[in-house]
Amino acid sequence: MDVALDVGTWDRQPNSVRSLLNWLLCWIVLPNLSFCLIWIVGGPPRSWPVIVTAVVGILLHRAPFPLKFAGFLGALTYSVLQYISGIFNLSIASLAFSLKFAAELSPSASPEYVAALFALAGTLVGAFFALRRSTVLAKPTWIVGVACLAYTFGAFDVYMAQGKRGTYKRVPEAGAPFDSAAHETGLLQLADGRRHVLVVIVESFGLPVDAPLRNKLLSTFVRPELRGRYDVTTGDTLFYGSTTNGEVREMCGRWGDYPALMNAKDSGCLPAQLAAKGYETQAWHSFEGYMFDRTAWYPNIGFQQSHFATEIRRGGAKPCPGVFAGVCDRDVPAQIARTLKFAKQPQFAYWLTVNSHLPVVESTQLETDNCVRYDPELNRDFPMICRQLAIFDEIGKALSRQITAPDFPPTDILIVGDHIPPFFDRHHREQFAGDRVPWILLKARAPAAGAGPPHA
Repeated sequence: MDVALDVGTWDRQPNSVRSLLNWLLCWIVLPNLSFCLIWIVGGPPRSWPVIVTAVVGILLHRAPFPLKFAGFLGALTYSVLQYISGIFNLSIASLAFSLKFAAELSPSASPEYVAALFALAGTLVGAFFALRRSTVLAKPTWIVGVACLAYTFGAFDVYMAQGKRGTYKRVPEAGAPFDSAAHETGLLQLADGRRHVLVVIVESFGLPVDAPLRNKLLSTFVRPELRGRYDVTTGDTLFYGSTTNGEVREMCGRWGDYPALMNAKDSGCLPAQLAAKGYETQAWHSFEGYMFDRTAWYPNIGFQQSHFATEIRRGGAKPCPGVFAGVCDRDVPAQIARTLKFAKQPQFAYWLTVNSHLPVVESTQLETDNCVRYDPELNRDFPMICRQLAIFDEIGKALSRQITAPDFPPTDILIVGDHIPPFFDRHHREQFAGDRVPWILLKARAPAAGAGPPHA
C-alpha cells in the first residue's frame, strides 16, 4: 500500500515538477552518489566535477536522449579523471597522456578497483534509463536554483574532504624551489670513480608522520647488518607528482615529467653526467619498458643499457602479481649485484621497483596474504600499510643480502621514495606526510689501504 501511495503521489505531481526532480536525479544524485559513499573514508575534493556536471545538465536539459547521455558520459569521464588525478598526484594533462597505458592495468587483481568498476557501471545503467525521461527545467528560477544547489553541494564536498586536501594533486607551481635526495646527498660529488653508485627509487615509499611507524619503515632498508659496512644517513625531500615525476626529480634535477625527454637528449641528467665521467650507466625496472615510454627516454637521459621485466625474467626473476604485474622486486638485487661484481669500469646502476604500487594485493607470491606474520598490530590497525611494508621488508632483505656479501664491490647506495603512497582512504593516507618522501644513503666505508677502484 505504501508503494502504491508513493506511485500515486508521484503521478499527481505536475509534469514540470517531475522533470525537475528527474533532472536532480540525473545531474546531481547519480553522478555523485558513488563518490559521496567514499566521504566516510576520504578522497580528494571534487567541487569542479560537481559544478561542471550540473552545468552540462543545465545546457542539455531540453536536449534529446542521445545528446543528454553523451553529455552525461563526458561529464562522468571528467569526474573520474579528476578523482584519479587527485589520488595519484597527477595533472589532468599528465593523466590523459598516461591513458594509452591503461591496458597494462590489471584491475581484477584489486577488490577496490573491481568495486569501482561496478559502481561506474551501475551509474551508467541508471543514467541510461533516467535520462530517457524529461529533464526540462521549466522555470528560469529553477535553473538558478539548481545552479546554486550544485555550487553548495560542491562546497560541501570540499568540506568533507578536509584534513588531507594538500596531499592530493600535488603539482609544482612555476618557479617552485627545487630539492631532491640526489642533490641533498651530493651524489654526483660522491662519484669519484673509486666506487660504484646505485640509486633505488622505491614505488610509493612515503614518509610516515608517526615516529614509530617511520622507524619501522626505515628499518626495512636500514638493517643492522649494513652498519658494519656502510655509513648510514637518512633524510627526506620534497616531492610533486607521480612516479615518473620522481624519476625526473632524482635523475635530472628538476620538477617535470618525461614527455619533455622523449625527443631530446639532456646532458644535465645524472646518468649523462656520470657517463661523461667514465661510468657505465645501466637502468633496471621491474615492469616492461614500454610503460610510460621508458625505452624511449631512458637513453635520452644518459642510460647506455636498460633492463626491463622480460629480460629480468630471463635472468631468473619470478613474476609477481599486482595491479601492475611485473617481476618480483626481491629477485632484482641479485642481478644488479652480479653486474657490479663483474664490471670492468665504474658503474652507475639505477633500479625502479614496482610491487608496492597501490593497492597492494593479498598474494602468496608477494608474501602479503597473511600480514599478521609480519606485524599483527599493524595488520589490525592499518592492513594496507602492513602489506606494503611487508613488500618493503622483502626488498630490503634481498638488497641487504647482496650488498653485504664479501665479494660485493664498494658502492654508494641511495634509496628514495617517488611519492606519497596514494591510499584513497583518509585513515591510511593521513599516516604519511603530504609533501615529502624519505631517503637513505648507504655510503661505503673507505676500502682498505692499497685497494683499487671497483673496476680494477
